[in-house]
Amino acid sequence: MPFKMTEMVGCEFPLFAFSHCRDVVAAASRAGGFGVLGAVSYTPEQLEHELKWIDDHVDGKPYGVDVLIPEVQAVDKSITADAIIAQIPSEYRDFVRQILRDAGVSEEAGSPQGGNQAPNTSLGQELLEVSFNHPVRLIANALGTAPPEMIAAGKKHGIPVAALVGAKEHALKQVEAGVDIIVAQGGEGGGHCGDVSTVVLIPEVVRAIKDAGADIPVLAAGGIMTGEQMAGMMAMGADGAWCGSVWLASPEAETTEVFREKMIAAGSRDTIRSKHRTGKFSRQLKSEWHERWESAGLPALPMPLMSLLAEPVLRAIDQAAVGGNAQAQALSSYWVGQGLGLVQDSRGVGTIVQDFKAGLARGFEDLAEAVE
Repeated sequence: MPFKMTEMVGCEFPLFAFSHCRDVVAAASRAGGFGVLGAVSYTPEQLEHELKWIDDHVDGKPYGVDVLIPEVQAVDKSITADAIIAQIPSEYRDFVRQILRDAGVSEEAGSPQGGNQAPNTSLGQELLEVSFNHPVRLIANALGTAPPEMIAAGKKHGIPVAALVGAKEHALKQVEAGVDIIVAQGGEGGGHCGDVSTVVLIPEVVRAIKDAGADIPVLAAGGIMTGEQMAGMMAMGADGAWCGSVWLASPEAETTEVFREKMIAAGSRDTIRSKHRTGKFSRQLKSEWHERWESAGLPALPMPLMSLLAEPVLRAIDQAAVGGNAQAQALSSYWVGQGLGLVQDSRGVGTIVQDFKAGLARGFEDLAEAVE
């Protein structure tokens, strides 16, 4: 029996694989799922390169792109990245330098990267235009209400628009905006997330959409790492699953071997919702990075200052960790959801998709037997 989502986007199985890595996207789609490339950090030129690669390696299977078009695009082009970086307090600069010194990592490698150009904060529309030059079958808006420009572009090209939400109220705003698909992500998810659990959020969003008289499919996200969990979400009314963390221990993922080993060894209590990476709460693997910030009692800087400060430092830490630096390995972290405790080894993306199919079938069979 076909699923609503498979008919909408042309995939074989309603498992949506969100990833910043093109290899994961292509492998998930080839296996029958639906890969979605997280493209928020790309320039238009970089996205064109990545999508061309996916086109050449996806075997004609469908895939999508996740971009960000802010509801209000007001960027002062006269403000350079250097000018923004200059706003980072010296106390914070000194603090991260000390972290690097203590770990034996080059301070220069962790310096904020500036320039004479305005930050890349308003390229969403350009990324959208690049995406439509490729055979994408879905466009997702990464944050906030999908703006009219995105909705109109999706309708023009006959491509459904999805939007991520973390609360019932946000879902209803997206319905009013005209999106075609709701991705409801619970607080268990990795990256930026809310604080409502997936098991509560999914039925709440499904009911709210139905009560609003809308017929919009809902994808469940947040802590989903197995086909049995996916079956449970679909029993609550979801039309499929949107997963990000489950791919991070795969050899195809963008993560380092150090992180993959830490992730496999970790349990569900080893993540933290912290502002000390981007300036907003995002769930990550807890490490000495977070312990150092907590001990110092320094509040997180607002966006984008926190990420401009933290990201170069964390990249330098990862490079040192891969090189065998034990102190850097203790500091190393990445975005990941609470479901990491269900990942016990490093499996290829294609294998994970097949495991989800088998697990979903088992889940449905168990439910059917339970009510006979």
